[in-house]
Amino acid sequence: MKIEKNLLPNSIIELIVEEETKNVAKYRKDALNYLEKNADIKWFRKWVKIPENVIIRKFGEEHIGRLTIDFAIDNIYRNALRGEKLIPVAQWEIKEIISESPLKIKIHIEVLPSIEIESNYKDIKLKKQKVEVTEQEVKNALEEIEKKFSKFEKTTDLNYKAQIWDKVTINTEGFEWEKPLQNTNMVKYPIILGSNILVPGFEEKIVNAKIGEKLEFDINFPEDYHNTEFANKKTIFKVEIIEIEKVIKPEFTEDFIEQLRWKRLDLEWFKDLIKKEIYETKETNVKIDEEMKLMEELLKITKMEIWENLLKNNTEKVFNEIKENIVKDGYKVSDYLESLKMDEETYKETVIKPIAQKRLQWELILNKLDELETIEISEEEMTKEIENILSKFSSSDVLARLKNLYMPDSKYYDELKQRIRYRKIIDMFFEF
Repeated sequence: MKIEKNLLPNSIIELIVEEETKNVAKYRKDALNYLEKNADIKWFRKWVKIPENVIIRKFGEEHIGRLTIDFAIDNIYRNALRGEKLIPVAQWEIKEIISESPLKIKIHIEVLPSIEIESNYKDIKLKKQKVEVTEQEVKNALEEIEKKFSKFEKTTDLNYKAQIWDKVTINTEGFEWEKPLQNTNMVKYPIILGSNILVPGFEEKIVNAKIGEKLEFDINFPEDYHNTEFANKKTIFKVEIIEIEKVIKPEFTEDFIEQLRWKRLDLEWFKDLIKKEIYETKETNVKIDEEMKLMEELLKITKMEIWENLLKNNTEKVFNEIKENIVKDGYKVSDYLESLKMDEETYKETVIKPIAQKRLQWELILNKLDELETIEISEEEMTKEIENILSKFSSSDVLARLKNLYMPDSKYYDELKQRIRYRKIIDMFFEF
């Protein structure tokens, strides 16, 4: 196979590829096999062996020849990519079939743009952020779980005093100089004390109140209150306690914890797990922040040009990812855009496009640094990283599937290896 390579504007590579006729003929068998599997020929059932002469009579030599060339072109393209070590970023395009014997075709392939980073890039040194988890953060996480799984039990005890996290049903109305205020009248309104859904200070005034009790208290609305009509206004609230439902918090038993994390743990081990989860979340956020800071520094000494077509494709890719997340959360994309007061095109242009551009810049920089730096990842490092991934799961079926996915030379194995290599590149620029 002969290849002539030309560099065109906008990161387009033109390949003029020539393959000998005898090599193209090898793909005739692929064409016949394809027709045999997909043919609908009278007296022959699907997936049975059909004689070649029957297939020729059915489809004709011209059709078979055309299909042979299609199979040949597909294989020639893939072999050319490997031979020239090209990574396409969009669908390749056949610009011309110059001849069929020998087969000579002209292909255009869009690749990542060229990029230049100044040689002093290693002089960049940034401070690494320290990640810590406090006991209060663990406590807060446990309280959030309690709130999520709490139940409520109506009480008829007239002496019971409402506590934080109890559900209290109230009648209330606000007054200014004994004149009722609009939009403050609520009848049989349920609130969970401590949820802070009402004006700051309101729920605390209800703590220790009893069923049937009538309260009267002052509330000063904050200056930055979201409803400017009430901002910085002193209001007298009259409140009647209609009903109290005591909160029944879940107990952190081994059975309950197993439902939460699919692991049978006692409370102390569960706290350790929560601490680890918080640490990993904070560490991920720190890494994202560090990457953004590093990118800003590297952009100062980097020359690159991102072509509009590439940016457009990546903008569409990011938009589709966001759409999937919106739908997954149970919302309609149209409703989401309506809440932002934007149509789809405006949203893509003003919100998504800058994100897509940053992603592309970072991808190009990492790819270039990967070329400049010789970083090897050992089998021991890969094994440790895979074990860390597997440690997050307990299902034997899931573990078996993951082990198969991360076999050496698999797509997932190679992607993980690349991520580790990128991580090492990034870490070069940081010091404690």
